[in-house]
Amino acid sequence: MVRLKSRYLLCEVIVPDRRHLLLLDDRAVAASVREAVARVHGDYGAALCSSRFSVKYLNAHTGIVFLRFPKRCYKLLWSALPFITSIEARGQSIACFLNCLHVGGTIRTCQKFLIRYNTQQLHRMLPKCKNEEEKQQVKKSILKCTLTKGNRKGLDFPSDDDED
Repeated sequence: MVRLKSRYLLCEVIVPDRRHLLLLDDRAVAASVREAVARVHGDYGAALCSSRFSVKYLNAHTGIVFLRFPKRCYKLLWSALPFITSIEARGQSIACFLNCLHVGGTIRTCQKFLIRYNTQQLHRMLPKCKNEEEKQQVKKSILKCTLTKGNRKGLDFPSDDDED
């Protein structure tokens, strides 16, 4: 038996109004990606990408999407992503574009990248905090997304327990 190899694209849906993200569903994203591939690469691209293409994960709150497709056609799909300007969901056209963050061979590698990406975003938010309470919340979020059980080396944030 031959294993069929796939690629996974980790994408972020960028919208002008974050409330519109809640309207998205996986079928609407899949339909707009298929339409973009067919529009850019014609029948050949549509046929290649339609065989095992699927949306594996969609978080409507953060706008993160995992797309799975055959290894042989990942460049076709990747090149069609900039041509997605809107997604038709629940009777509304949502103006957006897909920002490709990572291409991986497994969902696990994409998840690991997503954790690193979210940590970097939180580190960028830290200097923009207005008061000490916001800074503490961001620091707690950073610790939650980067630490595994018992592994705290490398991060020198003071904990709440050892305050004087």
